[in-house]
Amino acid sequence: MVEALLDFMLGPMRGIGDFYFEYQAIFNTLIVGTAIYKIYLRNKKAQETTS
Repeated sequence: MVEALLDFMLGPMRGIGDFYFEYQAIFNTLIVGTAIYKIYLRNKKAQETTS
C-alpha cells in the first residue's frame, strides 16, 4: 500500500530516493561532517574576534 502511494506521488523521482537510501550512510556522514566543520570554524572566528 505504501509503495503504491510513493510510486504515485513521486513518480520518476522515486529512483533518486532509492539511490539515496542505498548510499545514505555516505551522504549522512558528509552532511554531518560539513555541519561540524562549519560550527568549528564559526567558534574559531568568534574566539579570534574576542581575543
